[in-house]
Amino acid sequence: IFLIRGVTLHGAGNGLVYMFTPKVEQLMDPKSWIDAATQIFFSLGLGFGSLIAFASYNQKNNNCEKQAVIIALINSLTSVFASVVTFAIYGFKATYNYESCLERMRLLLTNTFDLEETAVNTETLDNWMSHLNATQSDKFATIASQIETCDLQSHLDTAAEGTGLSFIVFTEAIVNMPGPSQIWSILYFLMVLMLGIGSMLGNTAGVITPLSDMKIISKYLPREVMIGIVCLVACVIGLVFNIGSGNYWFSIFNDYAATLALLVIVLIEVVGICYVYGIRRFRKDIEKMMGHKPNWYWVTTWVFISPILIISLIIFYIIDYSMTGTLTYTAWDSTEGRSVKLEYPPYALAVIGLLVAVSTACVPLAAILTFIKKKFKREKY
Repeated sequence: IFLIRGVTLHGAGNGLVYMFTPKVEQLMDPKSWIDAATQIFFSLGLGFGSLIAFASYNQKNNNCEKQAVIIALINSLTSVFASVVTFAIYGFKATYNYESCLERMRLLLTNTFDLEETAVNTETLDNWMSHLNATQSDKFATIASQIETCDLQSHLDTAAEGTGLSFIVFTEAIVNMPGPSQIWSILYFLMVLMLGIGSMLGNTAGVITPLSDMKIISKYLPREVMIGIVCLVACVIGLVFNIGSGNYWFSIFNDYAATLALLVIVLIEVVGICYVYGIRRFRKDIEKMMGHKPNWYWVTTWVFISPILIISLIIFYIIDYSMTGTLTYTAWDSTEGRSVKLEYPPYALAVIGLLVAVSTACVPLAAILTFIKKKFKREKY
């Protein structure tokens, strides 16, 4: 519904052109690639355990190669589909703001200099400004503070992300959409709700499945009770994002709880399979499932390309944050009426350090527990 409505909006083409126009300076920025990798991890569920959890229900002879290609293609096409919808509506909003700016400037000149209603239009606005500034400079100086620079590109460049995109930019665009805005609002927030529930189903499965497989927990807790406890804990943690400073806590979790941890966990998964377990043994395992070994394209990406790319992203991530010196966040300054960059207080830095540590602590803890368990078994026999 939003695709059809979005591409038919006035100015949607401006947003789509902006979307498909490559920006070399952004492509040269390592931060863009870090954000892109993180987005792929989020959309595919890499490092969260959700794919492994769902794959554990497959049959032994399941064609995992075919499904891996299908999932990757569907994920990419879904991302392009969502981007087209987003930038179409974003282009409408930018065009609406641009044309509103032109209209305000037209009315300002018309009313200030007592011009005819049809004398100034959007095409001749710049010429009229130059002419009036040259012929009636004193009077023009009185409205100089009210003059705005109307530029479509600047409105398109004013990008937003996260909650700002979902609850500010899109909400403003929906309000200005032709037709009953209430219906579009209901449809939009229902869509956001369904997307959130769909994402949480996969992430929750990545937590519930391994807990169900642990005999210590499944022995004393029924599956339904365990699922209820997991969802209750997640709900309580989520309530933090609904308090007055919730958006700042959301930014901390979004920026630091998953980005570096996901890169590290996925790197450990790749290195563990290819170099610890062994790529030859892994190929034989897949051969038992599918009837043939994976070709050299898969082997090359697993053994060389993926580890090199992930290590490069981790290095860029560390360099980027070390060059900034101190960690900062964006806050709204009501006295100045604009967003400002502020340094995180000590307690927030402690939370950030704890999040990064907890997110990656599962790997060494699991290794230590496995080592202790095997040691006790050897001593027993």
